[in-house]
Amino acid sequence: MAVNDTFADIAALLNPMPARTDDNDDVWNDMAGSVWEAREAEAEQLRLGWEHQDEDPLLSTLDSLRARRLRLEADMRLLIAYGRRFVYPRPYKLIDLAEAAGMSISGVRTAYDTDEIDQAAGILGRSPAPAAETAAEPGAGDGLRAPAT
Repeated sequence: MAVNDTFADIAALLNPMPARTDDNDDVWNDMAGSVWEAREAEAEQLRLGWEHQDEDPLLSTLDSLRARRLRLEADMRLLIAYGRRFVYPRPYKLIDLAEAAGMSISGVRTAYDTDEIDQAAGILGRSPAPAAETAAEPGAGDGLRAPAT
């Protein structure tokens, strides 16, 4: 009976081998080599976590991916706040942000709050545009594009 290496399996699932095509045939070996190196490094990290910290490789990987997803979602909220409150005199339109973020217009409108605005202000070292100016933007509430002036 064959024994599977869970560490290598997880690393392979997270680092899939690129498909060989006519377009990448001349560089495929380099691409595949990079993937193999990434797989080996990831499998080794999982083994070390198992050996030294008694971490289950699958559960710790899922936990790490969840933390990464939450960080990406926080980054998206911060960038949406920036696009709506720090780009002056014309903030990004709700519809444009919604399309780029894969969200609904109402999702973009409610994606950020004062926490993200304050965080962006602290990072950028400047205050946001007044909320009345962003709300008064033509088409801001309905997601329609205003004509360029």
